[in-house]
Amino acid sequence: QVHVVESGGGLVQAGGSLRLSCAASGTDGSINGMGWFRQPPGKQRELVATITSSGSTHYAGSMWGRFTISTDDAKNTVYLQMNSLKPEDTAVYYCAAFITTMTYWGQGTQVTVSS
Repeated sequence: QVHVVESGGGLVQAGGSLRLSCAASGTDGSINGMGWFRQPPGKQRELVATITSSGSTHYAGSMWGRFTISTDDAKNTVYLQMNSLKPEDTAVYYCAAFITTMTYWGQGTQVTVSS
């Protein structure tokens, strides 16, 4: 059974930084990539960034230059370094693991940015 577990959320002041981590385990299939999504209060879930097994990255426009996605050597842990945080970055951040044809989600971690 695949498990996807996020960590690293919390409360930070505007302009501050946070680093989220996410580990995928229990898979026999290849991890094609991993990604971060977020759901602000009262809004739909949206893409933050993704990274493929070959290291190609993609960012949503508003995160470009402030957020950095990366993985470890084993490619089953993904990180999201978030800098220059803004109050509008407040959301539940979800990790996704893309394994064969399936997407597995974590339970989410709350990030709150105070003004």
